[in-house]
Amino acid sequence: MAARRGAQGLAEALHGLTLSATKTCRTSHAPTRSASVPSASSSLLSPASRTAFFSTSSSHWSASPVTSAATTATTTTPPSSVVPLADRTVPVTVFAFPSLEPLALERWSAQHLLLPLRRDLLHQAVVFEGDNTRQGTASSKTRYDVHGSHRKMRPQKGTGHARMGTRQSPLLRGGGKTFGPHPRDFGTRLNRKVYDRAWRTALSYRYRQGELVVCADGLELPLPDPFLRLAAAGTLGPELEDGFVRRYVRALLHGDGDGTGDGNGGGHGQGSLGQAWGHAAGRSTFITTDRRPNLFTSLELAGEHGRALTVADVDVKDLLETGRLVVERAALCAMIERHQSDLVSNVFVHGVRQRGPAVGQVVVG
Repeated sequence: MAARRGAQGLAEALHGLTLSATKTCRTSHAPTRSASVPSASSSLLSPASRTAFFSTSSSHWSASPVTSAATTATTTTPPSSVVPLADRTVPVTVFAFPSLEPLALERWSAQHLLLPLRRDLLHQAVVFEGDNTRQGTASSKTRYDVHGSHRKMRPQKGTGHARMGTRQSPLLRGGGKTFGPHPRDFGTRLNRKVYDRAWRTALSYRYRQGELVVCADGLELPLPDPFLRLAAAGTLGPELEDGFVRRYVRALLHGDGDGTGDGNGGGHGQGSLGQAWGHAAGRSTFITTDRRPNLFTSLELAGEHGRALTVADVDVKDLLETGRLVVERAALCAMIERHQSDLVSNVFVHGVRQRGPAVGQVVVG
């Protein structure tokens, strides 16, 4: 009987412990109410208290960053100040040669002389030019082109030697060549618009580096009058004439200011032009519309200091090869007009084809 009462008391104690633990867990997991969230008892408040409560809570919610961000009016971003490349221009100074006196200031389109550097386009253009200027005239004779008798040289068997065919066999000296070269065309193709953009990219790179010098039309090398008179009279021999021209060009471009060519005149690298344009600065390329006798002949004799080309002979490689470009204004206009197919529209409006950007608008001059 006592054991039965002890077991019953133990069961009642365990049941009470279970109820207390369950109540504690429910209390700990119940959601906490914020001071700003109205409880169910708020519905029992008086009208005046309820108005004051909701005014306080509404002011609290209006101060919330989420609500303020949602209710804030959207602001528009101001327009960007970046000017499109098609609307931009760059200044170009036209100089007199060889005094380099400024004669005029012109305005050129940025699409002509301020394009970003594209090494991939320049590489494609140089490879395209090299492939199409390659002659591909290498040739060799096969065994069917070699002159001589086609009779078998010795019997097939019985001589103790290896079998031998005709005299034209590639195994014999003087015979045909196996898989030799034959004339072929190495030319490749390139989109014209890509090639024209590469042209203007090369000019833009030279302009950005300060290595593009635009001179007035009629670019010519002024040789001294006494030398011209003596050369016309035949007083000087060919050796003296060529020697004087070489020394004169060196004095003008390389840095011998006294014109003697011995380097004892002006400072090294600073010639009569006031610039280092000769061999020390990587030579110079002079580009004109047509052939100029004094300029072309002098630079052919002094090729280590520069070279002269006409517009028809200029390629993209020529624009990048030497240290500086000295371009006649008319020649620069011709190059730009010829290589702007990607800027010219193919659409005809009222029977007229739209042209590209203007070339060389005079500002001062």
